[in-house]
Amino acid sequence: MPATSSSEASLSSSMLIRLRRQDPEAWRRLTQLFGPLVYHWCRRSGLRPADSADVVQEVFRSVAMGLAGFRRDRPGDTFRGWIATIARNRIRDHFRRCSKGPQGRGGTDFQQRILNLPAADEDASLDGQSTASDQSRGVLHRAVNLVRAEFEDRTWQAFWRTAVQHQAASDAAADLGISVNAVYKAKSRVLRRLRDELDGLLE
Repeated sequence: MPATSSSEASLSSSMLIRLRRQDPEAWRRLTQLFGPLVYHWCRRSGLRPADSADVVQEVFRSVAMGLAGFRRDRPGDTFRGWIATIARNRIRDHFRRCSKGPQGRGGTDFQQRILNLPAADEDASLDGQSTASDQSRGVLHRAVNLVRAEFEDRTWQAFWRTAVQHQAASDAAADLGISVNAVYKAKSRVLRRLRDELDGLLE
């Protein structure tokens, strides 16, 4: 495995670093975060549910094989965009296999499906409707659900009320029966955990 950069080495607990170290829990969480998005891309590209599930597995196999080579060398390079490119290629592979099979759908209509799959620099959303920011919000929402169980309810409520519902820290403190300082600390703890969970995955 190639040596990581000094900035990555300082983030030894980040998701990307843990994935490169083949941490099983990190891989489980990655599939929870991005699996629904990849499945969505497959369905929007015209794949049936069973075929979509198969392609999702192929995508994450490709991610596992290529992760060591993932880089953000150019402006605009993102982990989500990299997965989108892999998904696009696996979807195209699926359509090509189907077109060669005895029961595959051939002809102009089928060929058009392949041609209509957008290139990476055209539309990383794969569907022309949901934007990259929409999809990133979906991943963030799933990350929030994943880390919620790691915190006591009052800590979580302090974060949620101030960071998401934009409640004043003083009001949240009064409602929760804690100090304003405790509210700020709770908010900081949860945000730090979310940044750690998603470091390098949405940028």
